[in-house]
Amino acid sequence: QVQLVESGGGLVQAGDSLRLSCGASGRTFASYPMGWFRQAPGKEREFVAGISWNGGNTDYVTSVKGRFGISRDNAKNTVYLQMNSLKPEDTAVYHCAASRILRTGVLRDPREYGWWGQGTQVTVSS
Repeated sequence: QVQLVESGGGLVQAGDSLRLSCGASGRTFASYPMGWFRQAPGKEREFVAGISWNGGNTDYVTSVKGRFGISRDNAKNTVYLQMNSLKPEDTAVYHCAASRILRTGVLRDPREYGWWGQGTQVTVSS
């Protein structure tokens, strides 16, 4: 069975950094775009960052541009989210996702993703 498992979340102070990892098993996603989404209490699920199938293109929601970086290691079937200069408004459950669309660029719509991790909590205190 396909599984995506996130790790690296935690409780940090504003200005700190975290690196989230998402390891996949059961299927290789080396030919598919991947992304990170987040959901805060009372809010809709929000696209955070996406990466094309080969890592050549990335895109971010405006609020995290310049602070977050998405990357992938296809040999390890893993995607990462480096989060710097964290703010309290970044507090959310962060989910990684993998699409089913072969060799495609960055995807922002959650409906274009077929597999989801259970999420990891990121809490940023002021």
